[in-house]
Amino acid sequence: MKTTKANFLIIFFGLLLFSSCKKNDLAAFQPEIINNPDSFSLQATGLDKVTDKLTYTFSNSGTVANIDQSCVISNGTATLTIEDSQGTQVYTKDLSIDGSFTSSTGTSGNWTITVDLSKVEGDLNFTVQKA
Repeated sequence: MKTTKANFLIIFFGLLLFSSCKKNDLAAFQPEIINNPDSFSLQATGLDKVTDKLTYTFSNSGTVANIDQSCVISNGTATLTIEDSQGTQVYTKDLSIDGSFTSSTGTSGNWTITVDLSKVEGDLNFTVQKA
């Protein structure tokens, strides 16, 4: 098959269109994030098919955290995972489950909070605080 200038342009613009389609990330929804020592919270409303993986460092002077989840997720999946300063997982839960929870005991210091979103529609609202 002979490549013509027209075929090249069609392929070029097709690739350009495809490359401009990126995932819909949380930043577009202007989340409110408060990250103070011993207290972290995240709130974002009106999410529309958001796929993203977010990671935050949370300074916890304690060894346990209290987690309050009050999200409204109509579609997709959202998971909250927390690791202590040694990288040991102390908490993981689906954010569509509302309630107050307690992490496992970990090591104080800089904990890692990871929010994994896949095609999420709805509102996120959770807090993590030193117990």
